[in-house]
Amino acid sequence: MVSSTDIARRIVEAILAQRLAPGTRLGEQNLSMLFDCSRTLVREALVRLAARGIVTVSSRRGWYVVQPSHAEAREAFEARRVIETGLIRSNDGRVDKAALKRLRQHIRQEQAALKGEDVGQRSYLLGDFHVCLAECLGNQLLADTLRDFTARTTLIAMLYQSTHDAVQSCADHVQIVEALERGDVAAAERLMEAHIGQVQAALRLSPPADPLADLREALAPVGAPRSPAARKPADPSPPDRETYLGALL
Repeated sequence: MVSSTDIARRIVEAILAQRLAPGTRLGEQNLSMLFDCSRTLVREALVRLAARGIVTVSSRRGWYVVQPSHAEAREAFEARRVIETGLIRSNDGRVDKAALKRLRQHIRQEQAALKGEDVGQRSYLLGDFHVCLAECLGNQLLADTLRDFTARTTLIAMLYQSTHDAVQSCADHVQIVEALERGDVAAAERLMEAHIGQVQAALRLSPPADPLADLREALAPVGAPRSPAARKPADPSPPDRETYLGALL
């Protein structure tokens, strides 16, 4: 029997695998059919995810995956930087042999995924490394928090068309683990900060659009020059993002 926790976990995993894009609608009825459960159970999962900043709800659109703003994008990366470097520092970089073995195994999975064609698996593993590291450093509470922040930064990367190289991300992870293995806490912390900074720098955060642009063009004096964008024919209706969820979750 599926639980609301299971449903929430599957949604987060789908986001980490880049299968659920920002703005995707999450219909209660569709989810209840997919998971073969009541809408009450689905609603419980969505309420939990809303409290964690993964989904949101409106009276007009219903439930949908969040679309982080520029400010929220910066805040999410700031939070990850503080949490992840702080974890390494506060733990003095102490990682036992079993944890190091687990981290090395995770990196081998990343490297194998990079050679394959499953982009979702690759994306999931690269994001999950940070959760795995927090668990190996002995803080499950922050690992759970990082899972949510990593999901949000994955959405941000999709929304703002990140150009960050997956191969470079994996190489960064290798260097961080190597620094921890030799007990060089300062290097591990520095490498983590640089890694998160590089991922953030790869975002295409263009200036926010003018919310009055269309109205400004429409109310301009007749005969006044129009901007190139205004002379283009109107775009067709945007695609419906309520994709069949069974293919995504």
